[in-house]
Amino acid sequence: MDQSTWDLLVSSFWPILSGAITGTIPLALISMALGLVIALGIALMRLSPIRVLQAIARVYVSIVRGTPLLVQLYVIFYGLPSIGATIDPWPSAIIAFSINVGGYASEVIRASILSVPKGQWEAGYTIGMSPAQSLRRIIIPQAARVSVPPLSNTFISLVKDTSLASVILVTELFRRAQEIAAFNQAFMAVYVEAAVIYWVICLVLSSGQNVLEKRLDRYVAH
Repeated sequence: MDQSTWDLLVSSFWPILSGAITGTIPLALISMALGLVIALGIALMRLSPIRVLQAIARVYVSIVRGTPLLVQLYVIFYGLPSIGATIDPWPSAIIAFSINVGGYASEVIRASILSVPKGQWEAGYTIGMSPAQSLRRIIIPQAARVSVPPLSNTFISLVKDTSLASVILVTELFRRAQEIAAFNQAFMAVYVEAAVIYWVICLVLSSGQNVLEKRLDRYVAH
């Protein structure tokens, strides 16, 4: 690597990293939080005895999982203005990512709830709890432990998927890398640097996932 390339990588490191700090991470955190709220609602609809709610939830999941995230971003940011609903880049990205996470995470949450033995429901009823109380106080806490690994993987994937927000003009890690690469015409070096930063972020998140799983293991009977 010649000196000029090295100097470029050094000078571009902080601008790209700041894009991650001010764009990528907040975008992923907000979208994940909202997506989990949606996912819980969709999961409970799938488990509901009301067939209309089941059907709505199934259609939602089918649409989200059956269409590319990039297309969902385009529909919200570029498509909605054609029917009079213009949304700024950041809210558009959050809406698209939250809806997408909601579709995928709902299946994780539903499977986690179903993994809890039926006897746990019966135990709640025995001590006078309503179905809602049993769900909130007994089932969901146990299901949460089961759902941590797949939901953590969903979050890590979301961090990488935020790079797609660059196509709707959101300034995040990859958008910063694109701007620097285009200005300096050093696409390979800058994009590899961006990839390394994504990789390091995901390594940190994976380490945090392992720590969280070990702490939750303390509350699980072996």
